[in-house]
Amino acid sequence: MIEKREFYINGEWVKPAVPNDCLVIDPSTEEPCAVISLGGEADTNAAVAAAKAALPGWMYRPAEERIALVEKLVQVYEARGEDIAQAISAEMGAPIDMARVAQVGAGIFHLKNFLRAAKDFQFEKPLSEKFPNDRIIMEAVGVAALITPWNWPMNQIALKVGAAAIAGCTMVLKPSEQSPLNAMIFAEMMHEAGFPAGVFNLVNGDGPGVGTQLSRHPDVDMVSFTGSTRAGTLISKNAAETLKKVHLELGGKGANVVFADADDAAIKRGVLHMMNNSGQSCNAPSRMLVQRPIYEKAVETAAEVAGKVSVGSAHEPGKHIGPVVNEVQFNKIQALIEKGIEEGARLVAGGPGRPEGFNRGFFVRPTVFADVNNQMTIAREEIFGPVLTMIPFDTEEEAVEIANDTVYGLTNYVQTQDGERANRMARKLRSGMVEMNGKPRSPGAPFGGMKQSGNGREGGVWGIEDFLEVKAVGGWAAE
Repeated sequence: MIEKREFYINGEWVKPAVPNDCLVIDPSTEEPCAVISLGGEADTNAAVAAAKAALPGWMYRPAEERIALVEKLVQVYEARGEDIAQAISAEMGAPIDMARVAQVGAGIFHLKNFLRAAKDFQFEKPLSEKFPNDRIIMEAVGVAALITPWNWPMNQIALKVGAAAIAGCTMVLKPSEQSPLNAMIFAEMMHEAGFPAGVFNLVNGDGPGVGTQLSRHPDVDMVSFTGSTRAGTLISKNAAETLKKVHLELGGKGANVVFADADDAAIKRGVLHMMNNSGQSCNAPSRMLVQRPIYEKAVETAAEVAGKVSVGSAHEPGKHIGPVVNEVQFNKIQALIEKGIEEGARLVAGGPGRPEGFNRGFFVRPTVFADVNNQMTIAREEIFGPVLTMIPFDTEEEAVEIANDTVYGLTNYVQTQDGERANRMARKLRSGMVEMNGKPRSPGAPFGGMKQSGNGREGGVWGIEDFLEVKAVGGWAAE
């Protein structure tokens, strides 16, 4: 079993002030794969103090030098890809082939996009041609607490660290205690890339412990959090005590609106997207709204596609989906599947219990419910598992009303070959992102939501800006 009890603070691996072992469970086997230590207040304070001490030297370092270190990080990252993949596969259950391509690939994708955005980023500029002696300075927020989730761990670490580093912030990362191993590899990569001591620090811990300590800490200037809406609410309340900046990327209950003129692959595409990463994505298209003329055919297709989605161990090669992350999530998903049946939704694929042939591991049957209405529990709550709900609609106006009738607002999807209608839908849907006809957002596009899906944006120029303050200067001397 892997033993990784130390934290990365001020450029060194250090022992926790007070030992507090925590087992990391392999969800494919339900057996421990590693042991880490959860940090306490002394560890949090040490990491924040290191970040605070390193801040002046880092934020005033020329931007091109910060960018050069991120470029070096990309080189180190590419050399450690297999290590990251193996860690993610073992600790959160991403099938190894998917971990190598999608989970590892997401991190390098974002780092490279930040570098592209940084090349032309103006950290200082005149207010306008009319007022050349007014200067706008984009200045680092300061010490940033980065709290990342287990479901797309390297994706979120790269989105936060890459932007914060280029912006000139120093950092304390608290990864999820469910998937800490890849984050510790990332700390090794930051060290190898040559980031100065104190710029990047890592303390493992849970939300009530290190998470709360960071969000309340008077020397933390910003919290960037990705996770559940419930936890985001608590972080906001804690951060309010010191009025620090808070960036939240939270849950979702995305609508995938399929009109009668959608392309032939729309239903299959939507089902497979939902099942990707075992349904553990905040931007999953979990509510499939289908126009009435094609609804019954769509239900048949969805059931057929879901029935062909195979489930298997994260350690085996192949295109299957793996387990969900832990027992708590497994039990929550099972309870919601039972709730769907109880409330009268029509189960057309999957259902309660593990797939056939599994008696261990947190494996969930790929499940599809039809004849759902938007007031059912499975249409309101984020299930975070491979469970799709299908809802019929008649008119465009009804589709918009159903899609927007949720506390969330992260990603919605539209499937139609009518370009004018697609654009109307994109304007009317209340979400931070809209993807249409299977076209993903382009590299460098902002990621984030509205309503209870959070605030702020990650990725590209917008991601860098989130770690910056705007300083307006009058009377700037000519240079």
